[in-house]
Amino acid sequence: MTTRLLLVLAALVVLVSGCATFPDAGSREWRPQAEGSGELGGPPQVAPEETAPPSTPAPPQQPGSPAAPQPCVDPDPQVVAACLGPVGAVAVLPQPDRALVAERRTGRVLEVRRDTEPRPVTTVPVDPAGGLTGLVLSPGYAEDRLLYALADGRVWRIAPGEAPKPVLEGLPPGGALAVDADGSSLLVATPAGAGPLAGAVLRVDTLGRPARGNPDPASPVLARGLTAPGGVCVDPAARTTWVTDRTATRDVLHRVSPGALGAPAWTWPERPGVAGCTVLPGAVVVAESGGKALYVLNPGRDGTFTGDPKPVLEGTYGRIGPVTVAPDGLLWLGTVNRDGGAPGRTDDRVVRIQPPTGGGASAI
Repeated sequence: MTTRLLLVLAALVVLVSGCATFPDAGSREWRPQAEGSGELGGPPQVAPEETAPPSTPAPPQQPGSPAAPQPCVDPDPQVVAACLGPVGAVAVLPQPDRALVAERRTGRVLEVRRDTEPRPVTTVPVDPAGGLTGLVLSPGYAEDRLLYALADGRVWRIAPGEAPKPVLEGLPPGGALAVDADGSSLLVATPAGAGPLAGAVLRVDTLGRPARGNPDPASPVLARGLTAPGGVCVDPAARTTWVTDRTATRDVLHRVSPGALGAPAWTWPERPGVAGCTVLPGAVVVAESGGKALYVLNPGRDGTFTGDPKPVLEGTYGRIGPVTVAPDGLLWLGTVNRDGGAPGRTDDRVVRIQPPTGGGASAI
């Protein structure tokens, strides 16, 4: 009995030792099991260094929250700059693919070129009620790099790296600015109002003094009789000055001569809101804000107009304010759709186009 019991116990010891596996047997990786884990202590626990960081989902966009700002890109290849304030003036630089643009309400002057972000140049002090309505290169820009601006009843001189400085004051706000045919003086068209310089075409040198050849050598006044001028432009070949004006009963285009302005050279009884003007060989181009068009008129040698003009670009860019011609013969124009119009997604814009043909107005 005793011998059988000993044999059975010996067999059990051999069986257990052949099947058991211990942590130090072989090369398998082993870690101590945490207390209360495993088959009897709940779900296995992962060691801290193996814990994966939880993913953080992006917060959902709240209804009505603004979208991220997008670049202002206008698909029209003739648009040079977009998403501006109402354009008060455009002055093309000697490189004809770029220009200086003035925002009327802000007084900002920007250098613009297609496919390039507008570059701030300076800011002219303005009251938005009057604003910046004229900008020209100095007659000697190639040497002095000066600009002149018309804003809030002052003509401002702008030198590189300096704050704008007034050279002529005491004007009613508004009006237009140009360089005279002689290439040495400035022309300022002022609206009607109080003061001796209101409702007139002024001719001054670059320091604001009366220019030589004025009817009164002591006065800057070249001609009188304006109401609300929108543009002044010069034909250097014919040495002729034109000015657009909005009167109480009609819009007009005057050929300027010293003294009192006489009968207009052309008139628009429907009052489409004449604005800027410029001169092409054999033509005067007038922009109209209310009419949303350009008009091209062909003056004869005596200053009268021929042909049967029709509007061009009618409704293409909306309300047009300033217009000017570049050294390469292309036209630059600025829109004013944010000033009483129905602005589009990329208004206001600066546009560079081939000169149109045709035009339109009503005879006197």
